[in-house]
Amino acid sequence: MDYENKPDGYYDNIRNEMIKYMPENPEKIIDVGCGNGAFAEVVKKQTGAEVWGIEYMDNEAQIAKQKLDNVFSGKCEDYIDELPDHYFDVIYFNDVLEHLVDPYMVLDKIKHKLAPGGVIISSIPNVRYHNTFMRVLIKKDWRYEDFGVMDRTHLRFFTKKSIRRMYEELGYSVVKHEGINKSRSVKPYLYNIPVFFTQLDIRYPQYATVAMFK
Repeated sequence: MDYENKPDGYYDNIRNEMIKYMPENPEKIIDVGCGNGAFAEVVKKQTGAEVWGIEYMDNEAQIAKQKLDNVFSGKCEDYIDELPDHYFDVIYFNDVLEHLVDPYMVLDKIKHKLAPGGVIISSIPNVRYHNTFMRVLIKKDWRYEDFGVMDRTHLRFFTKKSIRRMYEELGYSVVKHEGINKSRSVKPYLYNIPVFFTQLDIRYPQYATVAMFK
């Protein structure tokens, strides 16, 4: 996978829209796919929590190590067993799970690293986003891009329904599940007229999910 040639800003994206899903007063947080630690550093400053990270790209991980309490460099699958059990109040996956060969296995294993009452917070692209959905439906095309919903490094594709199902089938309880970064275009509404506005999920390029292990 060509992670070396990502656009500028790909690894230092501060996902401010994901901070609001964090519970009050978390003490221990890990950001899986932390990039250079930009988002996790903001979280650390806001909460005063102990913040860890895992990052696939070593050069980005080295930068993150200067900002966070503990950072692993490499595939997250290689480090889950090394994480302490029942330790983290929050585990973030900001647009990470879709890049994994087996996100189901990762979520299944990492749930044992949650402290009592801890949560997984994820952002996952919605393949039914109107730009993607209509390209497939009308133009009959499936075209990969450098970033976004059709990022060429994505290995898995999800919808609102399949994200929830993934969590629930793994024994999680979904606390919150909603679209984020809503499109400003009127197109999703125009596309919905023939179907009586029953397909409004196409407005969202991503879905944010908060889940607890039962």
